[in-house]
Amino acid sequence: MMEKSRKKQIQRDYKEQVSVPGIFAVRCLVTDERWLGPSRNLDAQQNGIWFQLKLGNHRVKKMQAAWNTHGEDNLVYEIVERIEEEDMTPYLLQSVLKERLTHWRNEFSAGLALG
Repeated sequence: MMEKSRKKQIQRDYKEQVSVPGIFAVRCLVTDERWLGPSRNLDAQQNGIWFQLKLGNHRVKKMQAAWNTHGEDNLVYEIVERIEEEDMTPYLLQSVLKERLTHWRNEFSAGLALG
C-alpha cells in the first residue's frame, strides 16, 4: 500500500501539471488519412481519443472505421503545433486555436477536423 505522504505528493504533482494547448493530428499509417483537431491539453488529448476508439464509439466515423479496420498500431497521435498561451484569455486562446486549425487543415488538405 502507498504511503499517505507519497500519495499526496503524486496528487500535488498532478494538479501542478501545465496543460499545453495546440493542434494535434491522428494519422492512419496505412491510408495516410489525417484527422486534425484543437486541444487545450495536448498531453491528455490522446488518452481521450484512444478511449473512445477502444469503446468503438468515436464521433468521427471515418477515424473509427480506420481504427476498426487497421488496428491501434496503425493509428498515431501527432502534435502538430504547441501554442504558447501566457497572458492569453480563454476567449483569445479559443480564437487562436480555431485560426491555427484552419491553417493546418489547409496545409495538410485534411478534409475533416475533430473540433
